[in-house]
Amino acid sequence: MVTVTPETTHGTTHVGFVGLGIMGLSMAGHIQAAGYPLHVFTRSRDKAAPLVDAGAEWHDDPAALAAACDVVITMVGYPADVEAVYFGQDGHPETGILAALKPGAVAVDMTTSSPSLAERIAAAAAERGAAALDAPVSGGDVGARNATLAIMVGGDEAAFQTVKPLFEVMGQSIALLGPAGAGQHTKMVNQTVIAGTILGVAEGLAYGRRAGLDLEKVLEVIGGGAAGGFQLNVLGKRMVEGDFAPGFFVHHFIKDMGIAGAEAERMGLDLQVLTLARTIYERFAADEGGREDGTQGIFRMIAKDPA
Repeated sequence: MVTVTPETTHGTTHVGFVGLGIMGLSMAGHIQAAGYPLHVFTRSRDKAAPLVDAGAEWHDDPAALAAACDVVITMVGYPADVEAVYFGQDGHPETGILAALKPGAVAVDMTTSSPSLAERIAAAAAERGAAALDAPVSGGDVGARNATLAIMVGGDEAAFQTVKPLFEVMGQSIALLGPAGAGQHTKMVNQTVIAGTILGVAEGLAYGRRAGLDLEKVLEVIGGGAAGGFQLNVLGKRMVEGDFAPGFFVHHFIKDMGIAGAEAERMGLDLQVLTLARTIYERFAADEGGREDGTQGIFRMIAKDPA
């Protein structure tokens, strides 16, 4: 039985944050602003500068950070990155979080990653007398900046209750969905829903543009009806404005759809819309230079005038 701290406490619970990209920097900033002593590590140290300047402590690797913290949060890119920060880089386990995680501590991976990896991390943490949660998020850069993320959690109930005050400074919709891996499975549901929705938004707006409609007025009227939602109201607006800067990278979305597709295949599901969306996005990344776009960038390809 893993024993964890009953509840995180402002000012006394030391929180580590690994990964300070588009979303991680804002998420870590909310934790710091809430009064928690913050410890940081990221591959590009300059990204940590705003937090370090505000008082966060820098560490040279994930293990050094974990040794100093009661809660360690990771928000990196790919499953391979998650594996490296937890189990060590390039055959050096002593550099990973799990090598230094304190008994009673909680590690929280908020990266969208594979359910099986989440299960491995939880088992390894338990061997050290600690706990690990998988807690991927939805809401993109807007949700991260505004602390309105949806946070989907898998793992131990006691560990969830310990970390819940931290989740509450980063998000609004927070739920424990089941044991280790359940948070990642829930995120795959989320990404599968998005996969079809974002294509529908792009195609609908491409139709409206070709028909000569004022797309801002179109968004205003249909955004208040049954078509409304984040993909239309936020990303659709960016499509219309020609703003394709990443709130969520295309290459990360392709990664997520790949994980969802592999899990679906393992469970005997044929998810045709997901497969189609992944194919279209892979073509966009390869043929249209869209890898570093936000997911709304798919509009560039779908709305392109015929040659």
